[in-house]
Amino acid sequence: MKQDILHKAGDLFLEFGFKSVTMDHLAQELGVSKKTLYGYFKNKSDLVEQVAYYIRDRIHKEIDEVQIQQLDPIEEMFEIKKVVMKRLKNEKTSPQFQFQKYYPKIYDKMRQSQVCKMEESISKNIDRGVKDDYYRKDLHKVFTCKIYISGILNLKDEKLFKDSQLTPKELYEEFLNYHLRSIVDTKGKQRLIELEKQQLE
Repeated sequence: MKQDILHKAGDLFLEFGFKSVTMDHLAQELGVSKKTLYGYFKNKSDLVEQVAYYIRDRIHKEIDEVQIQQLDPIEEMFEIKKVVMKRLKNEKTSPQFQFQKYYPKIYDKMRQSQVCKMEESISKNIDRGVKDDYYRKDLHKVFTCKIYISGILNLKDEKLFKDSQLTPKELYEEFLNYHLRSIVDTKGKQRLIELEKQQLE
């Protein structure tokens, strides 16, 4: 039951926002009483925190599963993009603002965890990309990692991108394209073009 609650709450929070979804709303969606919810969670803040960890762990597990496949570094980035895209809604307003505003301590812990995972993943990807001639040999690894992480985190800044007229998914597509085209070498560019064509088919 707890897993069902976490799964449903996660879906609702991502669709409507962390503040907008009440315990009454969640209980109604699950067809259970609020007493049942409070049997698993002390209060809504406890629920939000556990849902945040639940979503984080699922994403990290899926990213690990992609990396185990040992795809070429560019295809790996495309597969990780699919993992991220599954969690993004096409609405221009994301639940990020409510999460940050109303649950800042939980948000900060999740953000730090997200940064650590991204740093680990992108660092390995860059190492393989340079070694296998997909990425430029003159890349500054630390700078490239940090600028990628900074870019990903700032995509969620609705004020910064309010004039872009792009949905969260479109922003992520544009950013990944920007990132890869800035670091690929000749071999990598050819592979990038191949994968882009495959997406259109």
